[in-house]
Amino acid sequence: MSRIRFQLEATSPGTRARAGRLNTRHHASGREVLTPVFMPVGTQATVRGQTLETLGETGSQILLANTYHLMLRPGPEVFERFGGIHRFMGWTGSVLTDSGGFQIFSLEGSRELSEEGARFRHPRTGELTLLTPERSLAMQAAIGSDIAMALDQCLPSTAPEQSAKEAMELTHRWAARSLVARRDPEQALFGIVQGACFPELRRQSAEVLCQLPFDGYAIGGLAVGESKREREDITELTAALLPGDRPRYLMGVGTPLDLLEAVHRGVDMFDCILPTALAQQGQAFTLQGKVDLRRGSYRLEEAPLERGCPCSTCARFSRAYLHHLIKSREVLGWSLIGTHNLALYHRLMAEVRASIVEGRFLELYRERRESLAATDPEHPVRRPRATRKSKRRPRELGAYELYASPHGFHSIRHRDSGEVMHSVTEPSLEARRLYVEQPRLLERLAQGPLSIWDVGLGAATNAMAAISACRGLASPERPLKVVSFERDLDSLRLALHHPNLFAHLRHPGPAALLEKGAWRSVDGAIHWELRAGEFREQAPHAPAADVVFFDPFSPKTDGGLWTLEVFRELARLCPKSELITYSNSTAVRERLLAAGWYVAPGASTGPKADTTRAFSSVPLDGPLLGPEWLERWRRSTARDPELAPLVEGHPQFREAGLLTLGWTAGGRGLVRH
Repeated sequence: MSRIRFQLEATSPGTRARAGRLNTRHHASGREVLTPVFMPVGTQATVRGQTLETLGETGSQILLANTYHLMLRPGPEVFERFGGIHRFMGWTGSVLTDSGGFQIFSLEGSRELSEEGARFRHPRTGELTLLTPERSLAMQAAIGSDIAMALDQCLPSTAPEQSAKEAMELTHRWAARSLVARRDPEQALFGIVQGACFPELRRQSAEVLCQLPFDGYAIGGLAVGESKREREDITELTAALLPGDRPRYLMGVGTPLDLLEAVHRGVDMFDCILPTALAQQGQAFTLQGKVDLRRGSYRLEEAPLERGCPCSTCARFSRAYLHHLIKSREVLGWSLIGTHNLALYHRLMAEVRASIVEGRFLELYRERRESLAATDPEHPVRRPRATRKSKRRPRELGAYELYASPHGFHSIRHRDSGEVMHSVTEPSLEARRLYVEQPRLLERLAQGPLSIWDVGLGAATNAMAAISACRGLASPERPLKVVSFERDLDSLRLALHHPNLFAHLRHPGPAALLEKGAWRSVDGAIHWELRAGEFREQAPHAPAADVVFFDPFSPKTDGGLWTLEVFRELARLCPKSELITYSNSTAVRERLLAAGWYVAPGASTGPKADTTRAFSSVPLDGPLLGPEWLERWRRSTARDPELAPLVEGHPQFREAGLLTLGWTAGGRGLVRH
């Protein structure tokens, strides 16, 4: 027996679009949720920039809250004291809580996944927090949401089929445990269909979950890397496999046009951060298309944001005033635009619902499909007329060429030297291991703002590994700043011609970096900046880094960057930093030590047994290079006699220094005690 009542009211001829009525315990007295419905995202028990009054005014019926974040703060005991989220935040409508599954996906690198559940690093204390299906349901019961979600494992939609299959099967086992763990007899519970972009996996997932007594079903694992066409195809396939008498929920999607397309394919419920997140960037949605209020075209416009819109923003304020607020970075600007955006989403859903009930949705779909896709229709951007170019994608550009590894992936090779960027291990894997997990980026970011220097941008693999890993943890209060240094951008330009071969480039950041020299995430939490030119000329003008990715070509090809002078300059400019590099050569380690860095062996990469970590001040963990390495260095023909006094006299090796710093010999080197 379902904990919610869902009544299918109408379907529209020639389409799968549905109109329904949904009753939860907070809508049982004649206040049904009318579907299709959009649910504003209130991650922390608040929709960013909105009051309860503006939410009610815009037509919000259900809010979405985040189980993972509310478990960390304010915690279950607060909700138990208040009797649930409704009294806590003063909201009288319905609430849906997600399960924490998206955090398992978005916080990759700061969590450990097992059959039991996922262990996360607490973003404030650094302690491990275990999230299981049982704990997720217990937390959702404490929150008192009307609709809870079963814990799932989400993967990038571009994941390999075997990985997607394993995640799907784990999701099924967790789904069964979630049903057993349900504590609140009046709380509805939805299962989540997974399977990435593999139709057969989606069929298997729907078949398994539909045999379980869920009150509704969600389509998960989309809007995480796939193309628009792939998302629409998988949505249509999956929706058709779900029971017609239960609500269908497409998670994390999307723009007004995305919602229109998904309704056409049989979806009833939606959530997305875009209405409020893009409002912070001055982006407004209208029925005529998207409007970018940052543009100077709106500086003198007296007209409302959208003519005919009944929301309070359009009733009282001009485009010129909103433009002024956004350019002045006033919070009121994105609050007002957010109010309008939410009103537009709800107005569109009401218009769509009416057209379904009246049997004319297909006509509305064709009309709105074109208008919603427009951008700045009254002030279109005039771009230079493109010249005709060959559609054939280049395999060579400047000094670089594509390299097909015998290990099954592609990389970029420097033609003159023959050096390959990430030659043995798949580039994104190597980048994550060396430059994300090794310096513990997520733990650092959990403690506060994090700044990274990416020396040797190349094809942007390392920078994108950091940005992807920190997505979801970075916030305006804990921002991530990445500064990439590169003198020859042809390697990135070449890779961008082949996004099918370089999955990390299926992201707006790399293209924006080339075009504008910078990219910022929609919530302002991640800022990526390019410093093009010679590193030694650009570095003094960049803010100091906490972590340095030192990844130029080898000293043989790019000798000017591997010098004692460069390492000394790095230590001066970044006095409290950790440097990571793929090299483990004696000469490189010797120069780092001579420049004053504390040097340690780093993680292996496949071709090398170890790499190198260096610290500009006394490190907190180890092991450092010890007496065994010092003896090998003394016998090495690569040793520079002129640097010997600096190396031998380094506090890392001086016996008195070791005792003072609290290090002793052990294992592979010196260990902190």
